[in-house]
Amino acid sequence: MRIVDAFPRRVQEEETWIPMADGTRLAARIWRPVDAEDHPVPAILEYLPYRKRDLTAARDVQSHPYWAGHGYAGVRVDIRGTGESDGVLTDEYLPQELADGVAVLEWLADQPWCTGEVGMVGISWGGFNGLQIAALQPPQLKAVITLCSTDDRYADDIHHMGGCLLGDNLSWASTMFDGNTCPPDPVLVGEGWREMWRERLDGSGLWLAKWLEHQRRDDYWKHGSVCEDFAAIRCPVYAISGWADGYCNAVFRLLEGLSVPRRGLVGPWAHKYPHLGVPGPAIGFLQDSLRWWDHWLKGEDTGIMDEPMLRVWIQESKPPSARYEVRPGRWISEPRWPSPNIQPGSFRLTVGHDLLPEADGVDDEAALTVRSPLSVGLFAGKWCSYNAPPDLPHDQRDEDGGCLIFQTPRLAAPLEICGQPRVELEIEADQPVAMVALRLIDIAEDDKATRVSYGLLNLTHRDSDEFPEPLVPGERYRVTVSLKHIAQQFPAGHAIRLSVSTSYWPLAWPAPRPVRLTVIPGLSRLILPVRAPRPAEEAALPAFGEPEGAPPIAKTLIQPTQESWRVIRDLANDKTTLEVINDEGRYRLDDIDLEITARVTERYSYSYGSYDSVSGWTEWERSFRRGDWEVRTLTRTLMTSDEESFRLRATLDAWEGDTRIYARTWDETIPRDLV
Repeated sequence: MRIVDAFPRRVQEEETWIPMADGTRLAARIWRPVDAEDHPVPAILEYLPYRKRDLTAARDVQSHPYWAGHGYAGVRVDIRGTGESDGVLTDEYLPQELADGVAVLEWLADQPWCTGEVGMVGISWGGFNGLQIAALQPPQLKAVITLCSTDDRYADDIHHMGGCLLGDNLSWASTMFDGNTCPPDPVLVGEGWREMWRERLDGSGLWLAKWLEHQRRDDYWKHGSVCEDFAAIRCPVYAISGWADGYCNAVFRLLEGLSVPRRGLVGPWAHKYPHLGVPGPAIGFLQDSLRWWDHWLKGEDTGIMDEPMLRVWIQESKPPSARYEVRPGRWISEPRWPSPNIQPGSFRLTVGHDLLPEADGVDDEAALTVRSPLSVGLFAGKWCSYNAPPDLPHDQRDEDGGCLIFQTPRLAAPLEICGQPRVELEIEADQPVAMVALRLIDIAEDDKATRVSYGLLNLTHRDSDEFPEPLVPGERYRVTVSLKHIAQQFPAGHAIRLSVSTSYWPLAWPAPRPVRLTVIPGLSRLILPVRAPRPAEEAALPAFGEPEGAPPIAKTLIQPTQESWRVIRDLANDKTTLEVINDEGRYRLDDIDLEITARVTERYSYSYGSYDSVSGWTEWERSFRRGDWEVRTLTRTLMTSDEESFRLRATLDAWEGDTRIYARTWDETIPRDLV
């Protein structure tokens, strides 16, 4: 990244509080030009629960001062109950959070240094609430940049996929379990920090239990899902994600569903801002964002809206790896979405395990069956990749032994796809609750197998996520499974494989019992979004430029980091464990003299052949220290299941110095609801 330390306007920084109508104060960190009261500027709000003073400080100081130096007020606000803000946070995207966000917009617009024009930017949570607040139509909000977010909290968030319960649901709940135990900084809030901390420890609760009480698409998930009424959003939206991120599908739905001015961008990245993007190449996102903000918040013609609606990085073939520094490829564009330049290419499955072009196949009632072991999925990586520790899918040959596979002949010419593959299956199952997992795989000339895309479907949700129905064992069904959107080139000499399994653990929680699935290949289809290259249009695309940012924060590493992602197979005891460790070590934020540690360990296990043995266990350890002041917390969560229910056991312990000042346990049993 190129560091920029000289800007058109000199920048000042302040930490302050924004008052809410009920007396609650939200903590804010604001960067703005020193002359903004004489020459007011638009504001750019990022509204998160992730602690502006410490946990997101390193990221914030490279983006918000950059915007400020170019004539904006960069504003980071901690959601109620987080960081130094008053209150207690009890769940995601609550009406109170959104109402507070509207109040923050009003406050910003009323400041003497603000023109009254405000934009919202955010990745993940901040991307969610940017869209959600836009749907409330506050007049101050003129434009949004939403990154790595979703329009649909049930169908396409970290909790569920195709009606299946994701393993990331436990992982993410544990992350927030840890985050909600963190105290405010006494330097800012004074002696009241202990009372604020105790309120959070007492009041935040076990979010995982709340989420498991809603296993179908009910009003709980509809709240905050802007896809329920796209027309409610009336300001321009720039939607961004990455192919390794969990949220790339939303970019395409937003482009199709919204009627406001909009743009879409998808790179090769994991769950990262594009100027920090890995796998690379990272891009000059901050420069690109200024073109967006200048157009919509300052009324300047930057030419950004004259460019194609959608730009994506089409990936070239690459051997499988859990981590990539760079994904080779090129930028392509589409003038609108859905694009008339993309046409469906249909391949028929055969009883001989071939994938043949539609014209070459024949209808055939012959059947194949599969009953996958729980080991299928151990090399799947995470639903939402952070690329740390290495968490991308590895060689898929380790998975395919427990699957039905169908494969094309070696390609005589390159084939490019851009969009959402889908699979139409003619199937039956021997259990009332079953899932199917589908993987689209690039088979290299040396037979290495790289996963390109995948999809899941809880077959009880075949017709509705809101009103699932059990299967009738032995009855035939026709179902469609949508895979993740992707742009990919398959080279000549490679083959395309479709793999079908009945489990995908631990990416998704398995069905209550082992399932034998019968597939009628001759009546089933793989449909790919085939795109013809357009070299002239691609050559005319303007370059993004290299990543830029304001000077980084002063940070001292005291103890080193540690990352690992291990599959442990104990053959003597027939037990298999996926262990993930992400230890951030100990580091000091020099400007506020604060030392921070964080370590998370996750273990996902099963015993051979036993569905009742499946378990997920997480542990977070965290501490903050300044001089003789130190606090630390330890949170643990264990999730298990049997045929009838899920069981959650969790503990929370907190210390001030060497004294444990808080301890609590949870033991919850929640019935399975066709999951």
